[in-house]
Amino acid sequence: MPNNEQRRAAAKRKLERQLVRRVERAKKRRTVAIIATGLAVVLVAGGVYFLATYDFSSGDAAASETTPPAPITIPTEIKPLPKRPTALAEKVTCEYRKEENPAKQVNLPGTADVPATGTVNATLKLGQGEVPITLDRALAPCAANSFESLIKQGYFDGSPCHRMSTKGLQMLQCGDPTGTGTGGPGYKFDNEVWPELTYGRSYLAMANSGPDKTDPNKGTNGSQFFIVFGEAGLSPDYTVFGQVGEAGLKIIDDIARAGDDGSFDPSPGGGKPNKEVKIEKASVVQ
Repeated sequence: MPNNEQRRAAAKRKLERQLVRRVERAKKRRTVAIIATGLAVVLVAGGVYFLATYDFSSGDAAASETTPPAPITIPTEIKPLPKRPTALAEKVTCEYRKEENPAKQVNLPGTADVPATGTVNATLKLGQGEVPITLDRALAPCAANSFESLIKQGYFDGSPCHRMSTKGLQMLQCGDPTGTGTGGPGYKFDNEVWPELTYGRSYLAMANSGPDKTDPNKGTNGSQFFIVFGEAGLSPDYTVFGQVGEAGLKIIDDIARAGDDGSFDPSPGGGKPNKEVKIEKASVVQ
């Protein structure tokens, strides 16, 4: 059995261990208190900063008050069709160069004894209404001849107007049954332009992809065309072959005011009309 001296030594060691544990517990309490106080300070400071800097006008309320796009300004004055500096002969010969993979199968237009005088009246029936057009053979006999031929073969029927531009160049582009902007009738023909040619509201003109890659002196006109309803500061590289009537321009104006989706930005510009436009039926008025 332990004697008195051994019992006192054991009690002393037990007391020392208790004192060490008390000191350690006290240190932990102080550390926890310091950390808690620090976190409280940070949270309070953060809350003050949030309240001072948060923009309560943002979020859903601000999103609902976004500024609407500026309205499209469209000139109302119809520009008279230009005249050739030198009149053509009463009949001309046209060249239509065959290509592969047409958007829709058609026959080539006639090439010999193509009339270069007079006009052809036609109608483009859109979902929004009928657009009367006049083809001017004296301006561009080969373009007018091709367009009339395509109408009579039903080439444009059911085709979308795939591109519209309302800034700088204000026009609606149609004539590609695929709706991609790459389709054509399976042939190409040359431009019928002159250096002084300018463009304006009501003009019906051929779209093209620039000079022919196989021969820069040849043109790339096919079936795609555009209707100018406003400004058009274009270089004289696009064949004007007719004019849109005033009733048709009102329909085009209404389509233009709805804007486009910007899918062709930045080049060539514009996009698909926000109002779907489709040529339901194109007809020559006898």
